[in-house]
Amino acid sequence: MQQPDRDEILKFISDLGFVAGGVAPAIATVYESEYLSWLAEGQHGQMNYLERHIDVRMDPRVLLPGAKSIICVADRHAQHSRLKQSDEPLESPQGRRGKVARYAQGKDYHKIIKRRLFRLVDWLKENFVEAEFKVCVDTAPLLEREHAQRAGLGSVGKNTLLLRPGEGSYLLLGAVVTTLEIEPTKFEPEDPCGSCTRCIDACPTEAIKPWSVDASRCISYLTIEHRSSIEESFYAPMGDWIFGCDVCQEVCPHNQPTRRSSHLASYADYEPVNRDFDLLEVLGWDALDRQKAFKSSSMKRARLDMMRRNAVILAGNEANAQPALVDRVTVIANDSKEDVLVREAARNTIERCGW
Repeated sequence: MQQPDRDEILKFISDLGFVAGGVAPAIATVYESEYLSWLAEGQHGQMNYLERHIDVRMDPRVLLPGAKSIICVADRHAQHSRLKQSDEPLESPQGRRGKVARYAQGKDYHKIIKRRLFRLVDWLKENFVEAEFKVCVDTAPLLEREHAQRAGLGSVGKNTLLLRPGEGSYLLLGAVVTTLEIEPTKFEPEDPCGSCTRCIDACPTEAIKPWSVDASRCISYLTIEHRSSIEESFYAPMGDWIFGCDVCQEVCPHNQPTRRSSHLASYADYEPVNRDFDLLEVLGWDALDRQKAFKSSSMKRARLDMMRRNAVILAGNEANAQPALVDRVTVIANDSKEDVLVREAARNTIERCGW
């Protein structure tokens, strides 16, 4: 069978608009013991899906029998020249707005990445009809950061995110596992962090240790994945993050605008749509309001009651919350028909703030 031309594949990836592409061998993870220990310690919180299909996560050849290569790609979702501009949420008559992590501000990256990866697969199938392919984004049981690093797309930093030195970590990853045997790209493992501990020092909940994150303490986890009540000790550290958190990336030296990075553009479909949300409006949402707000967004992971719970907690983090916001939280706390998750957060907030 004709051998695939790696350089042609990488050019096709570039033409699709990905900021980086590479090829890694389809081999088992070298971090199985670390992953299992992380699970055993409960650091995955309520993300029980991470306990499933462990054999698949540990080896991509279980995901696709006969796999020989993994084509890895990366999208940039934040434009460096605009990072400072979007650091602070807008003001509203009701007070500060709840911030959204940058990766979720634009259109749903799952669809954006998959659509182009399927184009790559269709192109490859024209010459390799017998080959098999499995398109993956972060919903697949694949340790994509490890494979992306092995493919030469960057190096994993102390905050466990993939970093491209001088370009940063505002990246979204995708992969194609295939039975094609493709020459791997150059892999030169390096430590992108050295003695730097800025992400560790800045994390509001002390969730980060070198090359490890206790997800059960991470604000991104708490606001997006945690389905039940949030411990009150995390209320203040949540600051004004209503969905996700970018703190560890904001302080990272690799994400600071430079002459080089200022010319790096993000993929057009990630143009911000929802940078932040008015807290009072979110507290008044019904299912239809949430559906409209999250149209074409990756934010659907957070349920309506979770978003309203988050908004209540953030309301209590305002130094001088507007009366309308205080009144709304008070009504929620005393409404027996209100969702239990939201009502409990409202009562805790009122007690904490002395409203």
